[in-house]
Amino acid sequence: MATDIPPPVQGPTAKERKYDRQLRLWGATGQMALENSHILLINSGPGVVGVETLKNLVLPGVGHFTIQDSAIVSEADLGVNFFLEEEHLGGYRAEHTCNLLKELNPDVEGHFVTEPIEAFIDEPDALQPYTLILVTAPIRPEILTILSEHASNALVPLFYIHSVGFYSHFSIHLPPAFPIVDTHPDPETTTRDIRLLKPWPELLQFARAKTEGLDTMDADDHGHIPYIALLLYFLEKWKEEHEGQPPLNYKEKTAFREMVAKAARSLEGGEENFDEAVAAVLKSLNDPEPSSAVKGLFKEPECLLVKQDSPAFWVIAHAVALFYQKHGVLPLPGSVPDMKARSKDYIELQNIYKAKARKDMAEVLESVRFLERTTMRETPIEERDVETFCKNAAHIKLVRGRPFHVVQAGEKVQWGDRAKSLAQSLAFPDSLLPLYIAFLAFDEFVATHNKNALGGAPKMPGEDHVEVDTEKVAGIAFKILTDLIAEGNTPLEEEDFSTVETKLGEYVKELVRAGGAELHNISAFTGGLVSQEVIKIITEQYIPVDNTCIFDGVRSKTAVIQV
Repeated sequence: MATDIPPPVQGPTAKERKYDRQLRLWGATGQMALENSHILLINSGPGVVGVETLKNLVLPGVGHFTIQDSAIVSEADLGVNFFLEEEHLGGYRAEHTCNLLKELNPDVEGHFVTEPIEAFIDEPDALQPYTLILVTAPIRPEILTILSEHASNALVPLFYIHSVGFYSHFSIHLPPAFPIVDTHPDPETTTRDIRLLKPWPELLQFARAKTEGLDTMDADDHGHIPYIALLLYFLEKWKEEHEGQPPLNYKEKTAFREMVAKAARSLEGGEENFDEAVAAVLKSLNDPEPSSAVKGLFKEPECLLVKQDSPAFWVIAHAVALFYQKHGVLPLPGSVPDMKARSKDYIELQNIYKAKARKDMAEVLESVRFLERTTMRETPIEERDVETFCKNAAHIKLVRGRPFHVVQAGEKVQWGDRAKSLAQSLAFPDSLLPLYIAFLAFDEFVATHNKNALGGAPKMPGEDHVEVDTEKVAGIAFKILTDLIAEGNTPLEEEDFSTVETKLGEYVKELVRAGGAELHNISAFTGGLVSQEVIKIITEQYIPVDNTCIFDGVRSKTAVIQV
């Protein structure tokens, strides 16, 4: 009969096929966040690294982008920018790069602004439509200051990108509290919390049922008992002989492991489930204690005092903290590691863990609803957000965003609470901090050598007189270095200081020699790094750089520092 014909299988949509690989990385919610974003690129200097960054955001389907760039396409652009052709000479760089970027993905809408940056940001609410701002160097410090103030007030992420010759760096100005719930931790760590030391009744019942008559089981049944059931069975036996205490230290766990290993039958090839049980003893027989970072999250002021306008993250965090105070554990994630077992038994075990995870989540959700009522919150928090938080509770990450350095002409660089640790890191042989200091010196030179006091492109070190400018930038860099050491109150050994001084001089010499020019391969690589961090921030998944990344293209080395 026609009614007995099953419905057709629904295949993936055209959009799902197009973005298949990235959907596996950040899922439908991440893709939606990407499509709802509008990125502003303030493109100055050669402008290569900014366009390369946008290329890597247009391809995965960012919703909108706008390029602000008042430069006219010149012969120099054709040599370094793959998005410009000879036919574009004399036209606006923003217009042509925008049009060519849009060709990469018809789903993306691109816009361009050709008026000077000073006039653009002077317009009321000019920066309001944008969810994230990219700025490429060189740029006048007063402009960067305005953008930094906007980022702080509007809580909009701001990137400052610098690519010169073989070197590059980018800094990120994030909101003061930037939480990431879905950090995508190593799968092995997400399945490690199986609560062997704190089992619940349904799990114990399952273990007893599967291990009943263990000594007289036939070989096939004996070799297919899930290792979680085996460990719970032998834990009960251990406790009977040790006054109800589980194995607590390494010596006891080693003895327990030998106890489990001896119970395996001597068969050709051994018993895989017992091998799994033995291997899991040291990593699984531990109290599921939250990390210090998660415990610290529960003590944050925003978590301790939830208000009517508190972001959903802090309301859920407060509810999870209440759960932890009551039970001594975080909500169960509900994931079960792979293991040797019959499909039926494995599915049953999965369902036991999932049911417990749902029960824990329901308790947290009840606390969330109570907090919503007591604070008279207007918009209820979605249940799926609570579920996601509970599933990832052990790996939540809070990034405390901070402004990056905006170098002002004649003003001392302030390192604040990072001075001591940064000064100490200078002694490390592989430290790239001297390269960052060289970039700061580069920016101060730009800030003090404007071609036109009322606007226009700033003078680049090495543009006219390489040797003279090298000496000037080196003098600025050495002053920044000595100020950092003094502020951090961490004097270096004479040999270490000499090494740092030499490295700093080499970096300065190379930056000035480049004359502000970008190498396309370095800028393309840097654009890849930046776009990766942009996607992390837009999707609020994975852990972004905190807060500055430096790349040495000569030695092919990267480093992340907090400044």
